[in-house]
Amino acid sequence: MKGKAIIFSAPSGAGKTTIVKYILGLGLGLEFSISACSRPPRPGEINGRDYYFMSAEEFRRRIRQNQFVEWEEVYPDHYYGTLRSELEHIWKRGRHVIFDVDVAGGLNLKKAFGKDALAVFVRPPSMEILKKRLFERSTDKEEIIQTRIAKAVSEMKYANRFDEILVNDKLEDTLARAEKITRDFLQI
Repeated sequence: MKGKAIIFSAPSGAGKTTIVKYILGLGLGLEFSISACSRPPRPGEINGRDYYFMSAEEFRRRIRQNQFVEWEEVYPDHYYGTLRSELEHIWKRGRHVIFDVDVAGGLNLKKAFGKDALAVFVRPPSMEILKKRLFERSTDKEEIIQTRIAKAVSEMKYANRFDEILVNDKLEDTLARAEKITRDFLQI
């Protein structure tokens, strides 16, 4: 069985994780696709809940074995991807899959799933607000934040390739709009 896929993509710090957690809490028959990555866990992150953490070497081995639906080297030796086995488990349970992925991953998933996917680009209201959010969340060192900001500038250029663009300005409105487009896509 192959279900539908809802993909939320955004530059780091735009709010996609908050949106996805909200959508998952609505009881719409969705299950979160846990991505694999080769970066070290952040404080409080748990393998198999937040990500499937693996070394860059293991990630590259799995790429060679075609175990990923999509993958991307987001930063040097920091790979992120979607394991085929993860999707098979979700679909076997009769659920639809929801993703929280970077922009390149979102476009790759949209291409892989075609009409069975809804790809949503979450856009920050401005680059200044995005910078502020990244610094305020205090999860990364300043040089990593600067790299994320530079990447975000590039990623914003791809927004029009997505099915929907959701500007995350006022959270309450953003969540309501995300719920509406999700329900419309799932036809519920």
